Amino acid sequence: MPRVVGYSPERREGIAALKAGAITEMADSATSAASSADLVVIAAPPAATVQLLPRISRALGAGAIVTDVASVKAPIVAAAVAAGLADRFAGAHPLAGTHGTGFDHASPDRLRGCVVYVCATGSDGGERAARGVSGFWQDTLDASAVRIDAGAHDRQLAWTSHLPQAVASALAHALAERGLGPLTFGSGGLDTTRLAASSPELWTDIFLQNAAPVAEALDAAQADAGRLAALIRAGDRAALRDYLDAAAIFRRGLDR
Repeated sequence: MPRVVGYSPERREGIAALKAGAITEMADSATSAASSADLVVIAAPPAATVQLLPRISRALGAGAIVTDVASVKAPIVAAAVAAGLADRFAGAHPLAGTHGTGFDHASPDRLRGCVVYVCATGSDGGERAARGVSGFWQDTLDASAVRIDAGAHDRQLAWTSHLPQAVASALAHALAERGLGPLTFGSGGLDTTRLAASSPELWTDIFLQNAAPVAEALDAAQADAGRLAALIRAGDRAALRDYLDAAAIFRRGLDR
């Protein structure tokens, strides 16, 4: 049976993972968990991941490789290189997150079959690490590993993940300031604001680590919302219908 050694700064979560069989052993620190591992997976917010990399680097055994699962990749890949892990690290980002946080929101099949981006450091040894990380996702979780440059990943995710989170948070913030209670919302309002319930600590990290691309995406979305407002104010039915048609066609296409 494979050994899966886990550590969480929240001891309650480590115990829950042990009882559920998600891990076979619980370590008392991140470095002790990493010291005997062939593959180290850091599942932490971006800033915590950056802080952990130098500590884990000093604890690794021979031949071990390291990866992470954060939604921002360029700063983490750079931190891995700075920590001396250029030949032993490849960043990863599985597209399987929800607004829930912690082991209480875990499920055995959450990651199975997902798309996972894998970002190499660019060194010759880093290619070996990237192949190993890709193989882990493909062989263990039947995931589809997709190689991508870390900077390109962050620019893309600014639009496809970070912008939707930012818009949901902005909408929830605006609604909260109007004092509207839960009974006033239908399923559309609840669905649209679902992401706003995500961890504020995590998303503060992500927004700040990917600040320029996220701000650019928000500015573009704000301009597009301004176009919609102008069409509504003008009472331009045909142009408004065209605008909504284009949005509907795009969204329906995502479900194919």
